[in-house]
Amino acid sequence: MADPFGHVRILFRTRTNSLDYSKHIQKAEEAHRRKNWDFSVQLFQQLLDLDPNLGEARAGLRRVLRDRHKAKGGKGLFGKLRGAGPLAAAKGFSKAGRHEAAAKACEGYLATNPLDEEANMLLGVSLESAGHTASALAVYEFLAEIAPKNPHGLKRAGAMMAVEGQPMKALEYYERALEADPRDRDALKARKDLSAEAALHQGRYDQVGHSREQIKDKGEALHLERKQRRILSPEELAEEITRLETRFADDPTDVDVMLEMAVVHEKLRDPEAALDLVERAQSYRKDDAELAARAGKLRVASVKRAIAKADKAGDTETADRLEGELQALELAELQADVDRRPGDGGARLTLGRSLLKLGRLDEAAAALQKAQSDPRNRPEAVFLLAQCFHEKGFLDLARKEYQAALADRPDSDQRAREILYHLGAIAEAEGNTAEARGFYARIYQVDIGFRDVAQKMEQLAG
Repeated sequence: MADPFGHVRILFRTRTNSLDYSKHIQKAEEAHRRKNWDFSVQLFQQLLDLDPNLGEARAGLRRVLRDRHKAKGGKGLFGKLRGAGPLAAAKGFSKAGRHEAAAKACEGYLATNPLDEEANMLLGVSLESAGHTASALAVYEFLAEIAPKNPHGLKRAGAMMAVEGQPMKALEYYERALEADPRDRDALKARKDLSAEAALHQGRYDQVGHSREQIKDKGEALHLERKQRRILSPEELAEEITRLETRFADDPTDVDVMLEMAVVHEKLRDPEAALDLVERAQSYRKDDAELAARAGKLRVASVKRAIAKADKAGDTETADRLEGELQALELAELQADVDRRPGDGGARLTLGRSLLKLGRLDEAAAALQKAQSDPRNRPEAVFLLAQCFHEKGFLDLARKEYQAALADRPDSDQRAREILYHLGAIAEAEGNTAEARGFYARIYQVDIGFRDVAQKMEQLAG
C-alpha cells in the first residue's frame, strides 16, 4: 500500500506547523466514522510516528481502538495472550528509564487490548516521563472515560499540570478524581495545597511580591478558593449564599450575582430557588439562549422534585398529575432546544426519540428525517425512523430503513441484534417464515439469550 503520509514526512522535516496535520486527522476520523477501523488506526499511528506528542491523534487512536474492539465482540483472552510480549517489554523499558520505547510497546499491547486500565496507565506515565504531556493527557482522559471510578489517571494529570505551573487545571483534575473517590487522601491533600495557589492565580496576586500580605479581603480570597472546587460541604454552601445575598442586597440588578446564587442553590438541591434567580436574570438578558436553556432544565428539575415529594407523602393523585406536566414540559423544552439550535442534529434526534416514545409517530418521523443530515446522528436516526414506520404499519418502509441502519454493523453489535429481530418480526408478519428464521438465526448465533429468539427458532423450525 502506498504511504499516504509520504508528503507529510517531507513537510515535517522542513518544520511544518501543526496545521498541516489537521487534514490527516480529519481523514483518520472519517475512516473511523466509516468503520474502516484498520485504516483509521494506521493513519493515527503514522501521525504519532511523526509527532508522539500530538494529543489529538493520541486521543483519536484510543477511540478507534476501543470501537474496533467492541465491534469485534470485545474478546479479550486471545488479545491478552497475543499482547503479553509487548506488555512485558513495556514494563521492562519503563523500569530501565527508556520511556519512548515503553510507550511504543504499550501501544503494541493496547492495539489488541485497548481497555486494559493498567496498560493505559503505563502508557500515560511513559509519555509523561518522555515529555509528551499533550499525549499523556489524552491517555489519562481516556482512562477516566473507560474507568470513571479509577482516580489514578486523573491524579497523574493533576500532578503534571501542577509541575507545569498550571494550578487551575491541576485543581480541576483533582476535583474530578475526588468525584470518582471522595475519600482519596492524595487528591484531598493536593486540593488543599492547590486551592490557595489557584485562588491567587485567578486573582493575579501572584504578580506581586509577598502576595499573602497583599490579600486584604480574606472573605473574597476564600470565595476565590471555593470557586475552583466542585465539591463543597453544606456549611460552605450556606456561607456562600450568605455572602452572595449581601452583595445582591447592595445591587438587586446584578445579573452575575443572581447566576452565582443560582449555581449554589442548585448544589443545595433547591431547583425552585435557582429557577427564580435565573428567571430574574432573564428579565435583564431577554435574548440570552444559554439562560433560556438553563431555565428550562431547572423547570424540569423542579417538577421532578415535586413528584418525589408527592410520592414520599403518598399523594398519588398529585404525583400522577405532575407526571403529566413533566412529560409536556420536557417535550416543550426539547422543541425549544431545536428552535434555538435548528442546525443541531443531536437536538432533533433527542426530540424525535421522545416523540416516538410518546407515540406521536408523524412528528417523530419528521424530526428524525431532519436529524439524518448530521452524519454523527444518522445511524441512530435511521433506526428510530424505521421504528416509526414499523409502528405505523408501513412494513415496506420500515424494512428499508432497518436494512439501511444494519449496514456495516456486525451481528454481535447490540443495535444490530435489535434490527435483526425487527426484520424477523416483519418477515413473520408477511408470512415469510424462512426469511424470518434467517434473521433470528443470525441473532441466535451470537446471543442465544436475546429476548425470545431461542423460542422463535424452535417455533419456526422445519
